[in-house]
Amino acid sequence: MKKYLKRGLLAGGSVFVLVACSDSATTESDESIEPVNSAAELPERFEEPVTLDLVKHVSGDIFFRDDETMQDNVHTDWAKDTFNIDLNYMWTTSGPGETFDTKLQLSMSANEELPPILSLRSDLTQDLIDSGRVIEVGEVFDKYASDTWKEAMAADPYAWDPYIREDGRYAIPILDYEMNGDTVLFIRQDWMDELGLDAPETLEDIEMIMDAFVNEDPAGTGETTYGLAVGFANALNTWMSTADWVFGAYGAMPDQWNLAEDGTLEHGSVQPEVKEGLETMQEWMDKGYLHPESGLWDEGKAAELFTSGRAGIIAGPHWMPDWPLSELLQNVEGAEYKAYPIPTGPEGLSGRSTGITSQNGAVLINEDATEEEIQAFFVYQNYLFENYANPEEGGEFEYGFAEGYDYVLDGDEVKYGEDDIPGGRIDPMKYTITFEAARIPSLYINALADFARGQEPQTPFEQKMYLHYPEEAWEGARIVVDNQDEQIPSVFTGAPTPTMLTRQDTLDTLLQEAFSKMIYGEMDIKEFDGIVDQWKSSGGDDITVEVNEWYETVEENR
Repeated sequence: MKKYLKRGLLAGGSVFVLVACSDSATTESDESIEPVNSAAELPERFEEPVTLDLVKHVSGDIFFRDDETMQDNVHTDWAKDTFNIDLNYMWTTSGPGETFDTKLQLSMSANEELPPILSLRSDLTQDLIDSGRVIEVGEVFDKYASDTWKEAMAADPYAWDPYIREDGRYAIPILDYEMNGDTVLFIRQDWMDELGLDAPETLEDIEMIMDAFVNEDPAGTGETTYGLAVGFANALNTWMSTADWVFGAYGAMPDQWNLAEDGTLEHGSVQPEVKEGLETMQEWMDKGYLHPESGLWDEGKAAELFTSGRAGIIAGPHWMPDWPLSELLQNVEGAEYKAYPIPTGPEGLSGRSTGITSQNGAVLINEDATEEEIQAFFVYQNYLFENYANPEEGGEFEYGFAEGYDYVLDGDEVKYGEDDIPGGRIDPMKYTITFEAARIPSLYINALADFARGQEPQTPFEQKMYLHYPEEAWEGARIVVDNQDEQIPSVFTGAPTPTMLTRQDTLDTLLQEAFSKMIYGEMDIKEFDGIVDQWKSSGGDDITVEVNEWYETVEENR
């Protein structure tokens, strides 16, 4: 039996998001596409080399070993050796993510040649669908995808929703891990212990804890400390350093489209319950529980308040112990924190935002793609779902993608630590066409939750997750899984509607500026209803109609 090292923190690596979906919505084949074989009849390896042209953004978390590049690395070698597929990058970008979008947009505007397979995490996905330059992929997926991939997709009936049009499905969702962005609280446990505070259950408990953190010098340094690290420069409901749970305690959820009791979609920011959340945040700002610059901070800047040891609570995904909360342990000697459930409000309500789908990007197929190119992509991606997503013991990917990159073997022990791998840890899965190789949505969060319940890892996938993530992340995952009834899904996932394209920025600015002024006490919260009326008359009502028309379409075609 193999022995495994004690788990340890890895540098960097965080994870984002949710599931995928549907086996309905089929249409007639695009006439430009030859009839395709079933997945079972696809070749395991092409006899003659197949070149698959691609484009990619080399983001800041992608690193290379020695002299490797995006064009020539352990992953491109693997694709060549395994399938006789040559991955050729027509162009790549680096730096901010907008660089890729700009390059692609210019290419589209100039009507330049696009690659046969386009993997995107971009709003331009919708533009490409509406451009007519990509094919309906639902039928192609149904014929080509492996059983494992189809089962993973079918687990979420909503994953195709963003890419559904009246005549079919136009992009293949890239599956991610479910419940990956759902909020839990992380609280300085050493401060709690120092002040003799009990675990919070209600919003009132949270306020008592924050008051103690601000006024009773929990750090013992005499320096100013804050109750909550939150940043709402971009939104009240965001991916980290978020305030979604504050509003959820009143049955509200701003900054997203929610499913109303009558079955229609409504914008969460303009519902009357939002006023109660704004009043609470105004009180917290007045009492010094929030840093006075919280309204100017984005998510990362707000997190620094916690990781520098100056705030006692932060809200965000269960994986934050991997990053950025590991920085707290480096910055503050003796610091400890623990994951806690979000609290209930005055009426016993609790709520957190969650994506309705577990997907993180999409794959589009160019209308000019050949059958061989389409086959090449599915041969490649089917293999990853069958062999990498949930690897078998003794299999090619039992420990990771490539030894010496994302793991090393030291005798009978497998090691994943940054310091254990010569030259540092590198994730070749980030080189893959679909960004993270292949993911079966339900595996990850449930594995971590089981570890928190005392279960030992059994499968290679579970062993890897066990070694990757600290116990604080396990407990956060357990909290998320055990409290799924708190989820308030963000239901609208479609392309921007016509009125959104012309009015969305103005409407968002209207709400964002008004809410910020209310929290800072610069505007009376009694003006909320007037702001809502202005939002509705300035295009909000029109957008609501359009969003519901989209929802009816996807409901009919799902």
